[in-house]
Amino acid sequence: MASRGTIGRVIVLLILIVLLGTGGLLWFDYLGIVESRQAFAPVYRLLGMTPPSGISTLPTENGDLDADRIAKRLEAIDLRSQELDLREQDLTKKEGEITQKAQELDDRLASVEEKEKTFAETQRQAGDRAKNIEQIADYINGMPPKNAVENLLAMDDQDIIDILRAVEAKAAAAGNASSVAYWFSLMPAARAAEIQRKMANKPAFLP
Repeated sequence: MASRGTIGRVIVLLILIVLLGTGGLLWFDYLGIVESRQAFAPVYRLLGMTPPSGISTLPTENGDLDADRIAKRLEAIDLRSQELDLREQDLTKKEGEITQKAQELDDRLASVEEKEKTFAETQRQAGDRAKNIEQIADYINGMPPKNAVENLLAMDDQDIIDILRAVEAKAAAAGNASSVAYWFSLMPAARAAEIQRKMANKPAFLP
């Protein structure tokens, strides 16, 4: 008899556990926490209830921690994006400034190179002119005085001055008398005076 009473209590407890478990599942399914509506659809219809159409979490009226975390992360991402945009604008501005400075340096370098080329060309031309002047001075100095003066008068005043100075320098180096004074005497007085005035006012030609 005692064993039968024990078996009966066990059966009753098992039935109670099944009922409580089934009731709990029905309640969680109704709240949408778990999805068991397919298994309990006949029970819903028997009770005249409509099973929920989907699964939901706990109500969020009092605050959803996951939603708060997501919102904070989105806010942090938005702030980070704004910070990156500002940095990108700053980098773009600095890049523009660097590009402008680099262009200015390139322009200055090009200007310096152009000046160096111009100076080198001037030096070359000056050297070529000095050689030409010395050669002409030799030719003029070897001509009869009248012919020499005629050739000189056909030139520009500066060329005449450079040639006369070259002739004087060559005569001084050789220890001879220069013909320049005699050539001046054969020139028209006004032209000779103008050339002598320029020779006195301008530095000597440096070969």
